[in-house]
Amino acid sequence: MTADSIADASAASGTEVGYPNGHLGHLKPEEQEALKSFKTNLAEKGYYKPGPPASHDDQTLLRYLRARRWNVVDAFKQFKETEDWRKANDLNVLYDTIDLEAYEASRRLYPQWTGRRDRRGIPLYLFEIRHLDSKTVSAYEKAAETNPSKAVTDGQTSPKLLRLFALYENLTRFAQPLCTELPDRPHATTTPITLSTNIVDVSGVSLRQFWNLKSHMQAASQLATAHYPETLDRIFIIGAPYFFSTVWGWIKRWFDPITVSKIFILGPSEVKATLEEFIDPKNIPKQYGGELDFTWGDQPKTDPYIKETVKWENGLKDFPEGPKYWRPTADGTRVECVAVGSEGGKQRMLSVGTLERVCNVKKVDGDALAEGVKGLSVGDAEKNEVVETGKEATVPVVSA
Repeated sequence: MTADSIADASAASGTEVGYPNGHLGHLKPEEQEALKSFKTNLAEKGYYKPGPPASHDDQTLLRYLRARRWNVVDAFKQFKETEDWRKANDLNVLYDTIDLEAYEASRRLYPQWTGRRDRRGIPLYLFEIRHLDSKTVSAYEKAAETNPSKAVTDGQTSPKLLRLFALYENLTRFAQPLCTELPDRPHATTTPITLSTNIVDVSGVSLRQFWNLKSHMQAASQLATAHYPETLDRIFIIGAPYFFSTVWGWIKRWFDPITVSKIFILGPSEVKATLEEFIDPKNIPKQYGGELDFTWGDQPKTDPYIKETVKWENGLKDFPEGPKYWRPTADGTRVECVAVGSEGGKQRMLSVGTLERVCNVKKVDGDALAEGVKGLSVGDAEKNEVVETGKEATVPVVSA
């Protein structure tokens, strides 16, 4: 079965799923009510403070509601477990103080941001699994036994996995907020970016290598699904070997059904055409038929448009290595990028640059409306709107 035929089967269900549906600016009345009820529930139990500023933004809360199919009770359970886990493992301290070399060692093993976005403005990641062999993982896990940060944990989550979650923090605190404030995308003024698009290259991976990595990848995937829900959008699996149907039988049990429904397994003849459907060729790595000169392990090849849009500080012209996050400036009109982490035992706090806030939203009875149109005009939005020719797959299989 091809990716197209899977998509057709999904579309036949008639359900509205996928970005921007269920996100700010695109909420149905019942979804608005669920968000309002969720916030009330969280506040009553001490897991949310309405502020201003609120302890958690609406786009984060919506991730949990979408993951739990808008069931407020189930969303609360997952949110509570995540907040308790974050507190027990000092996640904010981990991210702010992690050693830059330790961070880079993790980044070189797991999905890497290419510095580019898909046609909807969502950050594009690449994961080449063949680099994650048992010898490399063993060396990484041994190095991870030494605490690379000032975080004090409860010891319940393996140290070898905690360093991985610094990368998820980078996704949610740096890449997604950056893409949110770029005006050259559909829904720029109303809808924050809380997702990522992923190319997963499984070529050159033997069945034995998959088997050796099984426990490590299962543990990492299950923790990510539990504590970073709804951060994955489309996942394109490329280079699947003949035995991948066996491997897929393991993998799909590690994820919730919503995530599984977003996975496309592409045959060789489908790769270029399918990727171009969702990603401009200039942002597709050359090895998959695109124009981007991006090799595994590279630092992000920052989109020239991003470089032009950021107002750089401290002599910088691009983002430095290591963990970074965005925070509002004092007047609230811009967001500032700050580079953190530790180098040689000394904690870093470097102002990188600022962006004008484009996606400013205000809440009206749980709804989100544009607060001033600073981004695309209606005409520009129409010119840049993406025509969705594919839908999320329900039961992906290897294409013949």
